[in-house]
Formats: sequence, structure tokens, C-alpha cells
Amino acid sequence: MEAAQNVRSSAPRAALVAWGGAVVYVLVVGLLIGGVPYAAGPLLGAVLLLAVTPLVPLLRRRPLVVLVLTLLGAVIVAGCSRDHSPGRFLVFLASDLVLGYIVATRPRRAAVVALVTVFVVELPAVGLLSVGPYDLMSTGLIALLSLGAVHMTGLRFRERREHTAELRTKQVSEAVTAERLRIARELHDMVAHSVGVIAIQAGVGSRVIDTQPAEARAALRAIEATSRETLSGLRRTLVALRQAQPDGPEGQEREQAPLGPAPGLADLDGLVATTADAGVLVDVRWEGRRSQLPPEIDLSAYRIVQEALTNVVRHAGTGHCRVTIGYGEQELTVEVVDDGRGMPGGSGSTGFGITGMRERVSLLHGRFSAGPRGGGGFRVEAALPLPVTAGFPDGQR
Repeated sequence: MEAAQNVRSSAPRAALVAWGGAVVYVLVVGLLIGGVPYAAGPLLGAVLLLAVTPLVPLLRRRPLVVLVLTLLGAVIVAGCSRDHSPGRFLVFLASDLVLGYIVATRPRRAAVVALVTVFVVELPAVGLLSVGPYDLMSTGLIALLSLGAVHMTGLRFRERREHTAELRTKQVSEAVTAERLRIARELHDMVAHSVGVIAIQAGVGSRVIDTQPAEARAALRAIEATSRETLSGLRRTLVALRQAQPDGPEGQEREQAPLGPAPGLADLDGLVATTADAGVLVDVRWEGRRSQLPPEIDLSAYRIVQEALTNVVRHAGTGHCRVTIGYGEQELTVEVVDDGRGMPGGSGSTGFGITGMRERVSLLHGRFSAGPRGGGGFRVEAALPLPVTAGFPDGQR
């Protein structure tokens, strides 16, 4: 609110400065009428060019007005100059520079109007003020070349500015798309596993609620625990998305809401327990020397295992699977193997799970494969490159 009031209060001041510069320019032109005594034409051009400086604030607000002022000033000063050498036409350099500015920064319609105005005023003035045919040809050619050079330079700056804006727009669009895909992967990996477990537990509970109340209660407790965990993860994700708006009520909610750490391989035991509740026993094997991982690799490895176990629970039709985590010197390997039906049923229709895993690995410049095993079942393999700085032993953390 205060910033808006400051902007409104500074607007009249800026307008006053801009139009004040125009008045100063008119006064300088009036002083130059008749020429500076004993001064050559180039000096007149330099003085008039320096007189354009007060017009800079107005140039940003009303460039066509500045162009008209510089054209009229150049015509008057050149026509009233006591020096009849070709150097007196340097006074038109100011209007040429204003034309280049308009071509470079203003819409094409304004640029065309400015170019036509300069051609209609400057070239006839140069022709009328020239002395003799040789003077007319030389000064006319110089004026035409000067206009062409200024116009081409302005076009070059315009093209560069438009190209830069186009690249910036493209980068923003790609960043938004990448962020949307990242959020989609996170939500899918977070929700798909939990919903699969909840669906299986709900089915078990509905079948045994009359005959085995204890089993039904256990299923309901598993559903409650999984739901709470999923809700907590969703809350963390939503709070993280709101971090871009630190002010206002949303920012206050962000400060009050607890922010838990992102899951990683250290949380694998809880994932295994949840999968066991869904009816699939998981054999976890660790190979190599366990070390501290960068957060993005730790999260991606966890999500890959989570999605692979979700596919086992939903599609494999088996009661157990094996997860192998290998810590190498240059990469972290993740393998999830089951002896179920092979290709997960329904994965070909959507493919979000496998696609998400492949995207995660691709973003980390790793290798990924997923497909049926030769002897039956399904295998998911991923290799995630480790940075050189990674690899602090657990005992040295």
C-alpha cells in the first residue's frame, strides 16, 4: 500500500522533469538560432546533440514527441546557421539517434511512423538547405546512409531483444513444465503406494469382518496409520509449494505447519512394514559400504523402491519380493525383483509409475530398466551416479 502511494506521488514529479527537459531543449535551440559566432558546423551539431540530454526522461514517455522536437530543432538551427559548410547537417544526428531508439524499443507501428516522419522532414530539409548540385548529392547521400545505418542498428537491437525475451519465455515454460512433472511424480509415488495398501486392507477387512473381527480391526488400524502417513506427506508437499509466497496468511500457515524431512533409504523399514501389512513380505539386502547420500539421490532411490513395491502389491500376485541396495564407489544401484506374473497388469494403459521412475533416473543421468524376468516375475533396476564428494561412512557422519 505504501509502495503504491510512493509510485503515485512520484509520477507527477517524473512528468514535470520530462517536460522540463523539453523546455530546456527549446531554449537551447533558440540560443543556437543564427549560429554560434565564428563557430563551425560540427560545433553546432555537438552542442545540439548535448542539448538532447534533458530530453532523455521525455524520450522514455513520449518518444515521438522527442523525435519531432529534435527534427524541428535541427531544421531551424541548420537553416539559420551562418556556416554553409556540409558540417552544419550534423545537427540531424540527434534526430537520427532518436529514430534508432524508437526502432529498437517501440512497437513496429511507432517505428514505421517515426521512419516516415524523418524521411518526410529530414531529407527534404537537407535538399533545400544544400548549396549547389554537388553539395546536394554528397549531403543527401550521407543523410540517406546515416538513416539506413541507424535504422538497421535499431532493427538489430530489436531482434536481439525479442530473441532474448523469447528465450526467457521458453525457459520459464520449460521450468514450469519440469516443476509440474516433479510434483506429479511426487504425488503419484506418495499416494499410489498408500492407496494400494489401503485398498488391499479394506478388502481384507470387508471379507473377515464377520468371521474374524480381530483381523478386521488390524486391517482398519493399518488403514488408519497409512492414511495418516499419506496425509502428513501431502501436507508437507503442499506447504513446500506455498514457500514461494512468504507473505500473508499462506506464509503464516507455512511457518506454523511442521516441515518434516523428505523420505530416504533410512525410512525403508517403514515402507517394508507397510508393504508387509498389504500381504507382501520384502527381503531387503544391502550391498557395499553404506554411506551418506545426497538428498536428491536418497529421495529418488526411496521413491523408486516405493513405486516398485506398489506395483508388486497391486499387480504381481505374489507374497514376497526382494529389494537390493548396492553402494558402489561411483553409483548407487537399486533392484526390486519378484516372482509374480511378470508384466504388471494395467501398467501398459497408464505407465505413470514406470514412467515416473524412468524420469527420476534420467534427471540424475543414471540408467534404468524395467521388464519381465526370463524365469518369471518382474525386475526393476536403477543405477544412480554418485558425486565425487558423496560417500562419508556412517561412522564419520
